[in-house]
Amino acid sequence: MESKIINWGIIGAGKIATKFATDLNTVPNSNLYAIASRNIEKAKVFAQEFNAYVAFGSYEELALDPNIDAIYVATPHSFHKAHTILCLNQHKPVLCEKPFAMNLKEVEDMIQLSKQNKTLLMEAMWTIFLPHYQYTQELIKNKHYGEVLKLEADFGFHPVYDETSRVFDKSVGGGSLLDIGIYPVFAALSTLGKPNTIDAKAEFFASGGDSECEIIFHYDNAKAFLKSTLLEETKTEAIFHCENGTIKIKGRFHEPSSVVLIDRHGNTETKTFNYKTIGFSYEIEHFNQLIRDHKTESHIMSFEKSRQLISTLDDIRKLIDLVYN
Repeated sequence: MESKIINWGIIGAGKIATKFATDLNTVPNSNLYAIASRNIEKAKVFAQEFNAYVAFGSYEELALDPNIDAIYVATPHSFHKAHTILCLNQHKPVLCEKPFAMNLKEVEDMIQLSKQNKTLLMEAMWTIFLPHYQYTQELIKNKHYGEVLKLEADFGFHPVYDETSRVFDKSVGGGSLLDIGIYPVFAALSTLGKPNTIDAKAEFFASGGDSECEIIFHYDNAKAFLKSTLLEETKTEAIFHCENGTIKIKGRFHEPSSVVLIDRHGNTETKTFNYKTIGFSYEIEHFNQLIRDHKTESHIMSFEKSRQLISTLDDIRKLIDLVYN
């Protein structure tokens, strides 16, 4: 079963789909079989670039194709639930891009259908599968430098403002929190767990989407200071200040990076991980194996982790009064 070739279909032909397809072509026994876009010409161009066998002009056609073993949903946030359910109704395993959906209610509907149909579903939180991030999690779990006292994690970049862009369009979940703030929030949840209380404040674009969000997670003996912004470039690091030293995931901590260990005496050690792909290959390999093993849920990016993540994002949205129609 380890050698079974997994035929993939991708729904959505945007930037994230391009990265995913690039890495998919590096994973053994994986094959990009089909791409679907509402614009058939865009699908054809994508198929030609990444050697897909079929280009579809509708997502329904892709979901119905009997040759497809797995589907990656790469459409904007607000469509995740509908497109995931479309595929699950055809008993197609779904890897759905983060955020899983717009709120906990939508996520619960997706999970319920996955269980009802006994069909694999997983949120594509690729960071948790990256070796440097797993290494960091192990250091913290094993109290390499003692307990974590403070986490600082940020994600910021400064795109040109364009209300028609997915990043800024509130109607599809645009804004900093769901798009990039999810990563600092995930860094805290996956290492420190659910906070006791949360403080949050935000700035907003004229379109209604959040331009910047600052969050503090309060734990019994620790705090996490988290930030997402579309107003400036930030270091995009995750720094864990511990009792006896510091663990720093360097720039763009959510994607392939390196880890710096700084002990209490100031001695430093840098761990590199010899990445050879964009980083999506690790979640693809994991998902492929879940299919081969006839699993319906990931033990790494479990339903409970996805529930915790989206419910925390829901809590933050309430605090900053961010409502999606």
